[in-house]
Amino acid sequence: MKFSILIAHYNNFEYFKDCFKSIINQTFQDFEVIIVDDYSTDGSFEKIKELVKEDSRFKIFRNEENKGVGYTKKKCIELANGEICGFLDPDDALATTALEDAINTFSSEITAVYSKIQICDNQLKFIKLFPGQKQVKNDISSFLNIFFEVNHFFVFKREDYLKTEGINPELTSAVDQDLYLKLYEIGKFKFIPKANYIYRLHDKGVSQAKSKKDTLNHNWHIVLQNTLKRRNITKLYGKKASKISNLPKFVFEKENTFLKKLLRIFQ
Repeated sequence: MKFSILIAHYNNFEYFKDCFKSIINQTFQDFEVIIVDDYSTDGSFEKIKELVKEDSRFKIFRNEENKGVGYTKKKCIELANGEICGFLDPDDALATTALEDAINTFSSEITAVYSKIQICDNQLKFIKLFPGQKQVKNDISSFLNIFFEVNHFFVFKREDYLKTEGINPELTSAVDQDLYLKLYEIGKFKFIPKANYIYRLHDKGVSQAKSKKDTLNHNWHIVLQNTLKRRNITKLYGKKASKISNLPKFVFEKENTFLKKLLRIFQ
C-alpha cells in the first residue's frame, strides 16, 4: 500500500528542512511526496528542488501563478498516486512512526484516520498536546467538527476522496475542515491515540490579525453552509440555517452550552 504525503508549499524553505528530515526518517518507507509550490517569491522553490533532487520519491510541481491554498491542496491530491494520502504542512513535521501507524490502522471499512497533535515552539520543542482530539461517532449527520476533534495527522483513502466533489479550490483557509467534513460523509473515521503530528508555532504561521481571523471565519462559514446543503439540513437548533449569518460562532455557542448543561447533570 503506497502512501502519498501531500505538501502545499509557499515561501517556507527554512522550516521545510525539518519537515524533510521527518519524512525521510519514517519507519514506513513506501511513500511518495507530492510538493506543489504556490509560486513562491523567495527562492524556496529552487532550494527545495535542490534539497530533494537525490530522492526520486519527492516530486515537486509549481503553480504558474499564486493560486491559494485551496487550489494548491486540491492539485496535490490530483497529482498523487498512492492509495493512502495525508497532508503535511511544510513548516511542520511528523513523528517517526506516523505513516506506519496510519497504514496499520486502516481496514476495508475505514475511510480516514487521524492522530493527536504535538504543539511545539519555533525549534520544535514540545509545549503541549492539542486539546480535544478524540474518536468521533461515525454516521452522525449533525457532526460538524466544531471543536476540532478531527485534526492532523489526517490520512485518507484516495478512492474515497474521489467519491466527493473534492476540496473547494476557492477557499483561502478552512481547507482542512472542508476535506474532513466531505470525507466524513463517505465512510468511517478512526482515531489513533498517539501524537504523530508536530505542529510548529512561529511568527510566519497563521496570523492573529483581525483581517485574517475574519477571512478564516468567512471561509469556515462557507464550508459549514455547503456541508449543511449536502446533508439536506435546513435547521440548526430550531433556527433556519439560511438565516444564520455566522455559522461557526452559532454552532460553537450552541454546542458549548449543551455540553455545559450535560456536565452539570453528571456533576
